[in-house]
Amino acid sequence: MTGPSGRAPLVLASASPRRRDLLRQIGLEPDEIAPTDIDETERPGELPRALALRLAEDKLAAADHAGAFVLASDTVVAVGRRSLPKTETREDAEGCLRLLSGRNHRVYTGVAVRAPDGRESSRVVETRIAFKRLSDQEIASYLNSGEWQGKAGGYGVQGRAAAYVIKMIGSYTAVVGLPVYETRQMLMGLGYPV
Repeated sequence: MTGPSGRAPLVLASASPRRRDLLRQIGLEPDEIAPTDIDETERPGELPRALALRLAEDKLAAADHAGAFVLASDTVVAVGRRSLPKTETREDAEGCLRLLSGRNHRVYTGVAVRAPDGRESSRVVETRIAFKRLSDQEIASYLNSGEWQGKAGGYGVQGRAAAYVIKMIGSYTAVVGLPVYETRQMLMGLGYPV
């Protein structure tokens, strides 16, 4: 299996359209989108940074694509030592927004890459974010938008929640779902032609 120009193909082990768009933004087009299905349950005592890295590495391990460059990633939003869920219900999202309101939090994005020869590289990118204090009306409006669905911590910074960010220190693209600078460097380090 080869990609354009005879190079090994690039497989994105994620169904996230945001990750695909971020790769395209820097001129990288995955040859295949192949999400993996892993247990994303947090282990007892597992800290948010370690969780983000483990999930990315587990997704990479579950991606069986011989002869390809494989890229996996996962994002965890944390308040202190507490990892927030990927919100599936309106109640989960409201709980996350109320917890984040007027507080600082961290977003950890784990990235794992495997080269066709089996070499692997992984890392975690940390971004610190300060949210404004949210009014009940702002929370209700955001919940009504539906943007919270399936989002780590109940929000997507690339949408309406951008209006709640007072300050961000670190990688914006990591918060969206894939730190493009670090990802590109990791791919290059394993021999992917970028």
